[in-house]
Amino acid sequence: MQISKLIDHTILKPDATELEVKKICDEAKEYSFKSVCVNSTYVKYVSEQLKGSDVLTCSVVGFPLGAMPTEVKSYETDMAIKNGADEIDMVINIGELKDKKYDHVLKDIKSVVEAAKGKTVKVIIETCLLEDEEKVKACELSVEASAHYVKTSTGFSTGGATEDDVKLMRKVVGDKLGVKASGGVRSLKDAQKMIKAGASRIGASSGVSIVLEEQSKN
Repeated sequence: MQISKLIDHTILKPDATELEVKKICDEAKEYSFKSVCVNSTYVKYVSEQLKGSDVLTCSVVGFPLGAMPTEVKSYETDMAIKNGADEIDMVINIGELKDKKYDHVLKDIKSVVEAAKGKTVKVIIETCLLEDEEKVKACELSVEASAHYVKTSTGFSTGGATEDDVKLMRKVVGDKLGVKASGGVRSLKDAQKMIKAGASRIGASSGVSIVLEEQSKN
């Protein structure tokens, strides 16, 4: 499979303008990326821009901290789906995971899965803030909640995806869930490392340069 079909072309910076988002949508259609991933305020606009293409609309939820009530994440998910989102990338409540409030974390993920009404849900566990045993637990809870992917990072914390984290996450979820590597994936070499480690999706704002690098080698 061409690498573009594994890439969620991403623009999540707080000062992103409509013009910049449109550019991302145009690039996604030109290079056949899997999705365009944006903050929920842009979901309706992106859905309209991508209409008629096979590029999906992906919305983040509870982004980037995850530290808001479950009801808020559920509502944001519902709004995103109504506005045309095909996929949801939600951030877990990291503090509750660390406090071992696993029932709360499970409910948090489940509420988003339910609000997504069958659409793909990716669970961002923010690996850079977790110990290995916490990463394992977050993945197990994501499986239990019937999510579709676990995702390494928001790209807004202290670190991004690493090969070791992707390997660990893949080991825990097996073939039940996809694994998305996100944060710091800027080159073809980075992307290939993550795919080899077990990633089935790549989140990147450097998608165009990754694809062009691949094309130059063929």
